Amino acid sequence: MKILISFMLVVISGVAAAGAGLSSPMSAAVDAVLTDFHRAASEADGERYFSLLAEDAVFMGTDAGERWSVAEFQAFAEPYFSQGRGWTYETTERNIFLSPDGAVAWFDEMLWNESFGACRGTGVLKLTADGWRIVQYSLSIPIPNELAGDVTARIKELATAD
Repeated sequence: MKILISFMLVVISGVAAAGAGLSSPMSAAVDAVLTDFHRAASEADGERYFSLLAEDAVFMGTDAGERWSVAEFQAFAEPYFSQGRGWTYETTERNIFLSPDGAVAWFDEMLWNESFGACRGTGVLKLTADGWRIVQYSLSIPIPNELAGDVTARIKELATAD
C-alpha cells in the first residue's frame, strides 16, 4: 500500500509540475516550438513559420473575422513574407501545460508588439511523428477593464454600421 501511495504521489506531482509549466523536457520542447514560431515570423521565414503548424491548424487573429485555416493564413501572410516583412512579438511571459499522456500541450503567453503593445497568445499543440505542432493559436489584445466599456461600445457601433 505504501508503495502504491508513493507511486501515486510521484505521478501526481509530475503531472502538477507539467501542468504548472515547470521545467521538463517536454515543456521545454513546446517552449522551443513557440519561440521559433515567433522568431520565424519576425524573420519573415514563411516556410519555417508554417512548418510549425499542424496540417489542420487554425489561427485566430485579433479581428473577429480572422479565423484562418493554414492555407488561408498562408495566403494572407505570404505576400508580407515574400517581401521580407514579418511581424515581431516578443514573449514576456509563457505558461505551458501538458496532458497526463504527454501528447497535448496548451499554453498562454503575454507578448509585446511595437504597434499593438501588450498582446496575449493562447493555443494548443499536439505531439506528432515530426515533433510538436501548433494546432490552434489565438492572438488577442487584452483590454484593461477601465477601457472595456468604451472599446466594446465602439465595436458595437462598427458592427451595426455594416
